[in-house]
Amino acid sequence: MGPTKPAGIFDRDIEWAELVRFATDDRAGATLGVVSGRRRQGKTLLLYELARATGGFYFGATEATQADSLRRLGEALGRHTGAPGPVHLADWPSAVDALLALGRQGPVTVVIDEFPYLARASRDLPSIIQHALTPGRTERTGSRTRLLLCGSALSFMGGLLAGSAPLRGRAGLELPVAPLDYRAAAAFWGLGDPSLAARVFAIVGGTPAYRREYVQDDAPTGPDDFDDWVVRAVLNPARPLFREARYLLAEDPDLRDTALYHSVLAAVAEGNGTRGGIAGFIGRKATDLQHPLTVLEDAGLLVRDPDPLRSGRSRYRIAEPLITFYQAVMRPAWTALEQRRGMDVWRRSQRRYTSAVLGPGFEETVRQWALRFAAPETFGGIVAEASAAVLTDPSSRTSHELDIVALGEPPLGDGPRPLLAVGEVKWGRTLARPDLDRMDRARDLLVSRPGLDARDARLLLASAEGFTEELRQLTDRRPDVVLVDPVRLYSGD
Repeated sequence: MGPTKPAGIFDRDIEWAELVRFATDDRAGATLGVVSGRRRQGKTLLLYELARATGGFYFGATEATQADSLRRLGEALGRHTGAPGPVHLADWPSAVDALLALGRQGPVTVVIDEFPYLARASRDLPSIIQHALTPGRTERTGSRTRLLLCGSALSFMGGLLAGSAPLRGRAGLELPVAPLDYRAAAAFWGLGDPSLAARVFAIVGGTPAYRREYVQDDAPTGPDDFDDWVVRAVLNPARPLFREARYLLAEDPDLRDTALYHSVLAAVAEGNGTRGGIAGFIGRKATDLQHPLTVLEDAGLLVRDPDPLRSGRSRYRIAEPLITFYQAVMRPAWTALEQRRGMDVWRRSQRRYTSAVLGPGFEETVRQWALRFAAPETFGGIVAEASAAVLTDPSSRTSHELDIVALGEPPLGDGPRPLLAVGEVKWGRTLARPDLDRMDRARDLLVSRPGLDARDARLLLASAEGFTEELRQLTDRRPDVVLVDPVRLYSGD
């Protein structure tokens, strides 16, 4: 059964259950787990509470030399074991064995938080842990230490168990701690109005710390308070959230050329999602962008979405809403914001906020709804992939941007893949019959497309402003049409 999740941890039921399962495993032999995720997601709280609930050992690493880290670890071990003084740790092999020794009598949780700090000062530490966990080694077989390595540097943590990395094949748990999804974020912020929740999520996303530590639980009291909340909580130089987007880049040691990375993110925030579009925006050759794009992907700041209708083509989008908001609204007016002219900046940024932040954010939320919350009956199957796409009409030689293309699970054989839905998503416009006609035309084009089975594809229309009465009456007689408004997005399937 294991310890109950502490009341102070919001959501994270799955993560807590996996950690408890790993930590309370009674089988013989020390085991390794890896926990990763961007900063501010609550990893430290989860692991600290796990160690406390199971009587385990928690050590938070800092940027320090090897000798200093070993000294701090020895002091912490001394306190944990009740020794008369610090435990002397001559080197990392003896330190890892000391951690394994904690589990001689039974399962013991051992958490090393911010592990990348230790590994950067001691490059051979992953290899040392690999050796310590060698199958058949007495120190491992005689221990039931449940060693958890945690880190926020995603580029480093992602490579810890990959390819030919020393720890590949050694871990019994690999747990990513992602931001809260949009529905959980609305509950976390205490927002019952779906449109207000969507507007807040488009700025702060699902990072728990942004409500608690960064704005001291200051949430909009209602739709009428939203503008004032943005100015006092996000555009206020006295609040930590004000500079957070800058710090997200500065904290990752792999992001050395911050000016270049800011420019790439600015290009994407402006709607330039292709490599060529990004290159044109920042004045570089497309071939020069392979490295910065890869680094930003590895750091969890950019996501590359393949276009399901154009092989080899893809678009980039920013993974952290706060960075999109910073690049689109804050960065161009930084001086004025530092001079506390937040309300003026916010008033003149409404068009940019809607087009560059809210609109794309709403589109991605609809795609997440299709993936996570829509019932199988809604689309006639389980949505396996949902992304934007570009559809070419050969007869007119024109291209149509589709805000959502939902694909079903790939077939077992060589048959066509089911196309479950195509759709139009708009934040600030009431959708009408011409929008449905356009989706009808898109489906007609896709029916004849090889490799896809679009005969039963639904037509999805999503809008925060709603739908004309004519469209509603039409769709009442069209079971192949799915209408999605904010209420359905946040509470329906």
